[in-house]
Amino acid sequence: MTTMTLAVPVELKEKMDSFPEMNWSEVARQAFMQKVEDMEFLRKFKAKSKITEADTLRLGKEVSKSVSDRLRRLAK
Repeated sequence: MTTMTLAVPVELKEKMDSFPEMNWSEVARQAFMQKVEDMEFLRKFKAKSKITEADTLRLGKEVSKSVSDRLRRLAK
């Protein structure tokens, strides 16, 4: 197994130290593994997708406008 060193803010380290029963290395390993799995899924999903970046921007604007319009109607 490879060793990795992480830097965390002092405040976070102090809070972590208040839970001595936790195996923080295992927590980090699990978080890294979950993130890698998420990224692999997104990579596969993206590879199969036919949608372009321009399409995503257009759809995002349409969704934002729709939500904005709905909130305005609800506020009246």
